[in-house]
Parts: sequence; structure tokens; C-alpha cells
Amino acid sequence: MTDPSKLSVAVICSSNMNRSMEAHNFLAKKGFNVRSYGTGERVKLPGVAFDKPNVYEFGTSYEDIYRDLEAKDKEYYTQNGLLHMLDRNRRIKKCPERFQETKEQFDIIVTVEERVYDLVVLHMESMDSVDNRPVHVLNVDVVDNAEDALMGAFLITDMINLVRIRVLPFPHSMELTLISIFQMAKSMDLDNDIDEMIQEFEERRNRVILHSVLFY
Repeated sequence: MTDPSKLSVAVICSSNMNRSMEAHNFLAKKGFNVRSYGTGERVKLPGVAFDKPNVYEFGTSYEDIYRDLEAKDKEYYTQNGLLHMLDRNRRIKKCPERFQETKEQFDIIVTVEERVYDLVVLHMESMDSVDNRPVHVLNVDVVDNAEDALMGAFLITDMINLVRIRVLPFPHSMELTLISIFQMAKSMDLDNDIDEMIQEFEERRNRVILHSVLFY
């Protein structure tokens, strides 16, 4: 049985700005041990023109990006929500991080679009095996806007809660529905039963989930 206090989760989008950070914020408030990342070459945010995005290197602080956009056009970037998003982000962690550069290991990795999922799987498969520790990589598609990112955070939390219900004592699972408790009480083995769990989630949420088991 997985120790829930050590169940490590990563949430990954392209730039570690919107979808992954909304989920990071939501999961952290629920008590999860969570990190977030992007998989792009650089961090890209919309600019005043479609063909002129704001581009930053991973590792540039959210504070610096906030100040840069504020100086460029405070009114515009306030209206389109970027300054609000960056204000949230800088309260969570220092800067956007690139998944391909981390040495951290996780029990569960959740991506928010198939392209990001493919990049994560490609990177994991290119790594030399260290200790054969399994990691479950899951994808649930989330549209890259503020409203859908919030809904995506709920979906991701719900999906990971289906993992947590398997490994936590019953009192900790009261936030879930009795139906979920009944379904997840069938088993306490994450590695063996995650496929069944995914199927239950897909049917309940009418979503398609991609899943791979990879190894560190």
C-alpha cells in the first residue's frame, strides 16, 4: 500500500503558467505533495498581437514576468487576465520549471494535453534506468484558458482522489461521494488496479484518459 504522505504528484502543461499552476494550487490546498512543470522549449504567453508572443526562459521568476508585462501594457494584460494569473503563480512558487530538467521522481504524473503527454513519455523513455521505480503517467485534456483550467483542476483532483481513496484510511475520504467510496473500496493496490480506476473515472466524467506505466 502506498503511503499517502509520500504520494508525490507532478502536473505538467506546456509553459507551467496556466493549467498546471491552477491544478498545482488546487492540489496543494487539498494537502497533496505536488510539483508542476512545463515541457516547452521556452515559456510563451500571449502578446498584444497574435504573432508576437511574450517569450521567456524557464527559470525566469513569475515576479519578473509580472513586472515585464506590467511595464509593457498594464491595462491590456490586466484585462486579458495574465497579470492575475502571474500574481497567483508567484504566490505558489518562484518560477516556471521545465520537466525535462528536473531530477525529481514522482508516483503520478498528470499532463493536460496529448502533445505534452507524448513529450513526457518520450523524455522518460530516453532516460537511463536508475532504480526501476514505477510512475503512472496520465493525461486528461484541458483547454488552455482560465475557465477550463479551473475545471481541469477539479477533474485532476478528482482523478487523483481516486488514487488517494485506495491508500488513505476511510475517514480521510469523506470528501468523496459514497459511490466513489464503494467503488474504490474494492482494492488497495494502486499498481494493479489503476486501469480499473481510470475506466471508472472515464465513465463517470465522460473523459478519455491516456495512461502509461514508465520506470525511473
